Amino acid sequence: MRPVIPYVTAALLFGLGVYGVLRRRNAVLVLMAVELMLNAVNLILVTADTTVRAVLPHSGQVFALFVIVLAAAEIGVGLAIVLQLYRLRASVTVDDVPLTEPAADRSGFPGDVAAGSAADRAEVGR
Repeated sequence: MRPVIPYVTAALLFGLGVYGVLRRRNAVLVLMAVELMLNAVNLILVTADTTVRAVLPHSGQVFALFVIVLAAAEIGVGLAIVLQLYRLRASVTVDDVPLTEPAADRSGFPGDVAAGSAADRAEVGR
C-alpha cells in the first residue's frame, strides 16, 4: 500500500474540517466539522501504524480508539450545549452567542452590593 494516498486524503479531510469550523455559523455544522478533523487524525494514526513499524505494536490503532472516545464525549457535551442554546435563544447561530455576561444580570448573586436595597447598601458603606 502506498502511504501517500491516505496521508493526502487525511490532509484534505482536515483542511475541509478547518474550513467548516472557520466558515460555518450553525453550531451543529461546526461540530460536524470538528468530527471531520478528528476522523482525519484517526486516518493518519492508523496509516502511520501500518507503515511505520514502531516499538509498540498497534500503538496508532490504540491512539485512534482514544480519539474516537474523545470524539464521542465531545459530541455529547457539544450537543447538550447546542440544545441549551436553542432553548434559550431559539437559534443555533454561533454569531449570536454572547461571550460575556452583561453587568445587569449579576444582580442576583449573594453578597452583591447592587442586589440589596438602599438600606443594605448603607450598612455596607459603614
